[in-house]
Amino acid sequence: QVQLVESGGGLVQAGGSLRLSCVASGRTTSNDAMGWFRQAPGKEREFVSTISWNGGVTYYADSVKGRFYISRDNAKNTVYLQMNSLKPEDTAVYYCALGSGTQVFGQQDKLDAWGQGTLVTISS
Repeated sequence: QVQLVESGGGLVQAGGSLRLSCVASGRTTSNDAMGWFRQAPGKEREFVSTISWNGGVTYYADSVKGRFYISRDNAKNTVYLQMNSLKPEDTAVYYCALGSGTQVFGQQDKLDAWGQGTLVTISS
């Protein structure tokens, strides 16, 4: 099994930045895609971003394009989400996920592992 542990959440003012990290351990493979989802209070969990195993392919939700940037360090089994120009509507629990490719991030039930989530709160 794969375990994912997120960190880096917190409370920041609108316009600020945060960087989330997610460390994978266990039965990971070099071909795994990783990414992020978020769930705001009272809303369904939604896709944020994903990155291919070698970092060559990335996708972003329209709501975060140009503000959030995903990256990974395979030597550390870690994926990052740099979040800039944060808005109150970015407030959510952010979840790290792992799957066999970036294409499966369009179907949450196809993902192989989830983290426990880290809370991001943006004050206005």
